[in-house]
Amino acid sequence: MKYIIILFAMLLMSCGNKNKNSTVIETKTIPAKSMTLWTDKTELFVEFPALVVGNTSRFAAHFTILDKHQPVREGEVTVSLIKGDKDIRDTAKSPSSPGIFLPSILPLETGNFKLTFDINTPVFNDQLIIHDIIVYATKEDAIEALGDANENGGVSFLKEQAWKIDFQTAPVINGKIYDIVNTSGVWIPSLGSVKSLAAKSNGVVDFKVNNLTEGSEVKRGQLLMSINSQGLASNNLSTKIANARSNFEQAKSEYERKKELYNSKIIPKAEFEKVESSFSIAKANYQSLTSGVSGGSKQIRAPFDGFIKSITVSNGDYVEQGVALVSIGTHQSKVLKTQLAPNYGLTMENVQGIWFQTKDGEWKSVTDAEGSILSIGKDVERENPLISVFAQVNAEVDIPEGSFTQVQIAMGNAIQNTMIPVSALLENYGSYSVIVQLSGESFESRPVKIGKRNGENVEILQGLEVGEVVVTKGAYQVKMASMSGSTPAHGHEH
Repeated sequence: MKYIIILFAMLLMSCGNKNKNSTVIETKTIPAKSMTLWTDKTELFVEFPALVVGNTSRFAAHFTILDKHQPVREGEVTVSLIKGDKDIRDTAKSPSSPGIFLPSILPLETGNFKLTFDINTPVFNDQLIIHDIIVYATKEDAIEALGDANENGGVSFLKEQAWKIDFQTAPVINGKIYDIVNTSGVWIPSLGSVKSLAAKSNGVVDFKVNNLTEGSEVKRGQLLMSINSQGLASNNLSTKIANARSNFEQAKSEYERKKELYNSKIIPKAEFEKVESSFSIAKANYQSLTSGVSGGSKQIRAPFDGFIKSITVSNGDYVEQGVALVSIGTHQSKVLKTQLAPNYGLTMENVQGIWFQTKDGEWKSVTDAEGSILSIGKDVERENPLISVFAQVNAEVDIPEGSFTQVQIAMGNAIQNTMIPVSALLENYGSYSVIVQLSGESFESRPVKIGKRNGENVEILQGLEVGEVVVTKGAYQVKMASMSGSTPAHGHEH
C-alpha cells in the first residue's frame, strides 16, 4: 500500500511539470461574414468565411421570394468574384435544402472585389451585388481586420423559422400622408352588377340545378332552368317556331326574287325595300324564337360568373313571357356609399382617396381595387342632413350588399413623411412598437411614435428611418423569441 501511494504522488508531480512546461497552441478560425440584400423580388441573406487567398470559402446563400416570404425551392445560383475583367465563379445547380444554396469560391489574389449572386428559377431571374469585398493575403490579416467573432446583435430568428409561418416584411418608405375623415359606408349594387332574367316564352318552369337557392354560386353560361311549352293548347313554342320558320322562308324566297328583279331594274326601289324590310323582320322573329331553344324548351343561362340574388318562381310553375324568373348578382362590381356632415367641405377636388375595410379587416384603396370616386352630393335634405359620397369598386368584394364597412376619406393636400404598413404595429396599452429586421436572421423590437393612418399605411413620427425593413406578418412570433431571453441554436444544414 505504501508503494502505491508513493507511485501515485510521482505521477501527479510528473503531470504538473508537463502542464507547466508545455506550450498551448490556440488555433483561430477565419472570421465569418454575413450580409443581407433586397431587390423588389428577392431577399438574400448570405453567410461565408472571409475571403483569403488560397482558402476555399463556401457561401450559405439563403434566398427568399418576398411575395409571401417563401424559400426558393427550384433553380440555380451562380456566385462570381469580379475584379476588372477577371472573375472566378461557381454555380450551385440546386438548393441543398429549401431556400439554401451552397456555392464556393477559391480566391487567387488579394484586393477589392465585387461579389454577385445570380439566381435563375423557373419563375423569375434576379441578380444581387455586394461591392467592396476584400480578399486578404492570410488568415491572420483577416482576423486582424475583422476580429475572430461576428456579432450581429439583436434577436435571432432563423430563415427556416420564418419560412414555416405566415411571415412578411416591408421597407420603411417616404410617402404621401393625408388628413383623414373616419366614417362608415354601405355596399350597394352597381349598374350592371345585377341582372334579372325573364321568361322568353310561355311555359312551365323546369329547374336544371339541384338545390338552386339564393346565394348559390353560378358560372357564366351555366344552365339554370328551362321554360317548356310542349303540350300547351295555346302559346306553344314549337308551334310558334314552326310558323316563324315558314314566314321566314317565304319572306326569304320573296326577297331573293325581288332582289334579282331590282338589280335588273325591273321593279322600283320602293317595292324592293318593302320586301327587304319584311324579310328582316321575319328573320329577326325566327332567330329570337329559336335562340336558346333546346328540345323544344327555352333555356335560361347565367349571363356571368356570380351568385343567385333572388328567385321569384318555383319549380313547375306556369309563367307567361316577360315574367321575372331569377336575378344574378356578381362580386366583381359594387358601389360604396358613405355620408359625411357638410362642414367637411366635400368636393371632387379636395377628396384625394377613399379606403375601405375588407371582411378580413384589411384596408384597401378604392383606386387599387380598380375603382374610382363616382360622385359627391351637392345638397342635403332636412330629414337627412348629410352629404353622400359614392365610389365604385370593380375588383371582387366578397361582402354582401347592404353590409356596413369602415371607411377613411383622404382630404386636402398631402405631406411627405415616413410610413409603414399598419400591420407592422404591435400595440401594448396605447404604446406602439415594431420589429425591425437588422439582417437576414437578426431582429430587434423598437418603440415608435405614430401619426395619421391612411388606409393600410401609418405615419411614423419617431423611431424609424427610410430604408429600414420591418416585419408586417409574423412580428408577434419574433417578439416572443425576443422575450424568451435565449437565442435559438442555428439550424441551417450547411
